[in-house]
Amino acid sequence: MTTSWTWEFSSYDPKTERVVESLCTLGNGRFATRGSAPETVPDAVHAPGTYLAGCYDQLVSSVERARITNEDMVRLPDWTALRYRCLPEGGSPGEWLTPDDATLRHSRVSLDLRRGTLVRRMLFQDAHGRRLGVTHTRLVHMSDPFLAAQRTVFRAYGWRGTLVVESVLDGDIANCGVERYRDLDGHHLTGHQAGVEPEGVAWLGCTTTSSRIRIGIAVRVSSRPVGPVAVSCTRTTAVQALRLPISRERPVAVVKTAALRTSLDRPAQEPLREAVDQASRAPHFPALLTTHQAAWERLWAEGELEVPGETGHILRLHAFHVLQTLSPLTTELDVGVPARGLHGEAYRGHVFWDELFVLPYVTLHFPEVARSLLMYRYRRLPAARDAARRSGFAGAMFPWQSGSSGREETQTLHLNPRSGRWLPDHSHLQRHVGSAIAWNVWRYGQTTGDTGFTHGPGAELLLHIARYWASAAAYDPGLRRYRLRGVLGPDEYHDAYPDAITPGIDDNAYTNVTAAWVLARALDLYEELPPVRRSELLTELGLGREDLERWREISHRMYVPFHSGVISQFEGYGDLAELDWDAYRARYHDIRRLDRILEAEGDTANRYQASKQADTLMLGYLFRPAELYGIFARLGYPLDDEIWRATVSYYLARTSHGSTLSSLVHGWVLARQRGADAWTLCQEALLSDVTDIQGGTTGEGIHLGAMGGTLDLVERVVVGLEACEDGLHIDPVPLGEVPRSALAFCYRGHRGIRVRFLPGRFGISVPSAPHGPPVDLVLPGDRTVSMAPGQQRWFRLPPGQAW
Repeated sequence: MTTSWTWEFSSYDPKTERVVESLCTLGNGRFATRGSAPETVPDAVHAPGTYLAGCYDQLVSSVERARITNEDMVRLPDWTALRYRCLPEGGSPGEWLTPDDATLRHSRVSLDLRRGTLVRRMLFQDAHGRRLGVTHTRLVHMSDPFLAAQRTVFRAYGWRGTLVVESVLDGDIANCGVERYRDLDGHHLTGHQAGVEPEGVAWLGCTTTSSRIRIGIAVRVSSRPVGPVAVSCTRTTAVQALRLPISRERPVAVVKTAALRTSLDRPAQEPLREAVDQASRAPHFPALLTTHQAAWERLWAEGELEVPGETGHILRLHAFHVLQTLSPLTTELDVGVPARGLHGEAYRGHVFWDELFVLPYVTLHFPEVARSLLMYRYRRLPAARDAARRSGFAGAMFPWQSGSSGREETQTLHLNPRSGRWLPDHSHLQRHVGSAIAWNVWRYGQTTGDTGFTHGPGAELLLHIARYWASAAAYDPGLRRYRLRGVLGPDEYHDAYPDAITPGIDDNAYTNVTAAWVLARALDLYEELPPVRRSELLTELGLGREDLERWREISHRMYVPFHSGVISQFEGYGDLAELDWDAYRARYHDIRRLDRILEAEGDTANRYQASKQADTLMLGYLFRPAELYGIFARLGYPLDDEIWRATVSYYLARTSHGSTLSSLVHGWVLARQRGADAWTLCQEALLSDVTDIQGGTTGEGIHLGAMGGTLDLVERVVVGLEACEDGLHIDPVPLGEVPRSALAFCYRGHRGIRVRFLPGRFGISVPSAPHGPPVDLVLPGDRTVSMAPGQQRWFRLPPGQAW
């Protein structure tokens, strides 16, 4: 159930509790805590966890007689844990109460998006009619990156007596939140020590096993009324037990105020000492709540996308989770965009290409955060250059999965849970991640006008990635074209040709086209640079004029395969067998993970024209139709509305949507075509996490790319915002399901530009700025308008673009 700013789960269901935990995660861009009940421990139902951005550790595991290394985002000690039981006057002691207890009568979880708080209410009733009401209120502070707090209020109904409460700081934990990783070692913490200060602050210190990150967590416990505290500690756990009188007239409140410090913090200090000191002097809960809510108010003023109805409610939830993962506090960190947020252990907390879907929203609303996320890639440029060199190439070859260092962190084996078999994993061959980074660099520069970045770190990123593509492209005299062989596309189902011994496919259209685009943009940026900077980069890259000419040639002569009048996903795709889709849907119903089904049958997706997710159609996500047609024209290939529509229809009929990004991209492309099924697919993208559409994956962590992508869908497609060389384009695509919208955004030094769309018209206002430059708009029909700071105007939409 939802209200305008609140998501509510009005009953407790063990089967969906992990989804609730993910969707109710609270974070501040530095760390996040899942929305688990404080009474629970990790088991088949619950997965409590706190995760710190950038806190990774490597362990070696034995699987199928092989030793494999995996790097994980580490689950940290649990600061929220709380257990309690009742001692009624004249009665026998009760059991420790949890949401799974048979005495639970009511449960309601409320996530307040406006204020960034989670409230969990429960009512227990024993066989004698005695009831206990419990209300937990939790926050992870959005302006103090180190603090979190949890207030629990207990109320007795129909009895009086003593409430026994144990506040636990639990370090006896491991990464165990994903079932298919259970065969892998998840014990990332070592060197535990725990204790309690005389002032009542519990503390726990530990270190990650291989990365040697020192972690200090301290929790100040206070209660009303004040009661005696018994302390018991082990090497991994600190427990503070309170015995407090309770009655209907005298409720009990227990507050845990936590401070999390690590050796990753700057400036470097002793984490445990800092945590104890910060927890000791932290403000009391009401004051923390006030400053936390004020920080969220500022965030929403800059980041909210206003859309009416249930669509707006979901988009607000998506924005909430993007902002909890990537907030202004993130700018102080050396972190990227984790595909599953800080919300769980799926994908091991790694950074893939999801920034492609998240950064457009972040750049429009929080450009400083976007810059810091691009700097994560820049700092790992040496590792990418080393990876290219070791593979026999020049330039920078970025990893498909990145973590702490920028090495390739893609697993070498993955488990098919349907067959129980561990299989070779070749997804590291998705070299297209480099083009995603380059695209984000270019879009950031177009949107912000930040030449300090684009001429500095951005230019190095773009030119090194371009150099890699030029190095990897091989000339084919027969085709008189350049080719990229032995890669994987975004589809991921096809990691080899049928019966091939070596992995990889040739000339993935998405990879080839984006590589050509990167080369063209690198040349554009090179020409834009000041002469001294040009000379510096040529020297650094070891390039001469002949190299740049080769880049230009490849950008015009990259090979793109076609078959049957459509763009081929890769060379030979049209020669693969057709799958009997109807038969597989009838047999299995849900065939999103068709690759697992086929492997369990002893078959392989490599034999079929069947895609997991948008691959070729990703070109329609990155580029507006006119821009895409221009790229193909540069390459010497005809592409027009007819060919593109045929290509879209062809792959839509051959895609299983095994990724949450798939329905997003297909809906995006169809919306731009005014396709009849556009909203059906857009809605599926909106609901992917809310309804756990992939069947169990949301409980392992939200899908940040899909969440960010839906926000981008409204801003770049429905509203039609696009920053280009000639100005800010506004070219809306009507979707009747989004009849009105409003947002404030940043553009080339202007903060708080506001656009409001109503049926048939839209208004734009540019905030006052002394001596600020005008904002050049390019409206439908290529009409240009220049708006001065402080000006507001309304425009009518052409009949074909009116809602």
